[in-house]
Amino acid sequence: MSLLDRLSLRRDEVEAPTSKPAADEQVFATKALRKFLSCLQSREAPVLLDLGPAIGSNVSFFGEQLQCKIHVEDIFTDLDRYERRGNVGAFPEFLADRFSKLTEPVDGILCWDLIDYLDRRSAQTLAGELVRLLRPEGVLLGFFGTTQARDTSYTKYVIIDPYTLQYRTRGTASGRHSILLNRDIIRLFSALRVSDSFLLQNNLREILFRKPSWEA
Repeated sequence: MSLLDRLSLRRDEVEAPTSKPAADEQVFATKALRKFLSCLQSREAPVLLDLGPAIGSNVSFFGEQLQCKIHVEDIFTDLDRYERRGNVGAFPEFLADRFSKLTEPVDGILCWDLIDYLDRRSAQTLAGELVRLLRPEGVLLGFFGTTQARDTSYTKYVIIDPYTLQYRTRGTASGRHSILLNRDIIRLFSALRVSDSFLLQNNLREILFRKPSWEA
């Protein structure tokens, strides 16, 4: 079975793989990604849920590292559509039904920095759905800003290797909402436990959550 056959989206929706980062693109170290991989490498054919845009090099990376099945659900694009229509107040209801077609639990979730762009109701709804989808002992990787960004753009996270991410920006109808404090993030994902947390030099906090087993 080919990698794209294991990917849950159409072939023409995948952004072409990247090779070497362009000179004007930012590259930063990541500490949590290798921890995320380590949690999943002991599992046979794990299932991943990626909430960002479909990036070919990321798909290839996880396929090679984990031999996994990947569902890519671009919530950033969904949010941008609601923002441009002036109907963002209905976004929580949309999120409540967004993952209804996923009939199997997932072992890992790549949330990226999506929570930073959601209002409180939307963030609570999304967090509840992600907890529901995550298999016991599954892991969720989330990024959280610690300083308010002034521009209106999303970040595409392109994986270079287990230690390095390339950041690409794309315009959007709105920017980040209020930055969440650590206690607010933990409260949002209260059904999960924090496995690791790292504050990076670019003022981004990486948090790796794990879902307890049913017996916990």
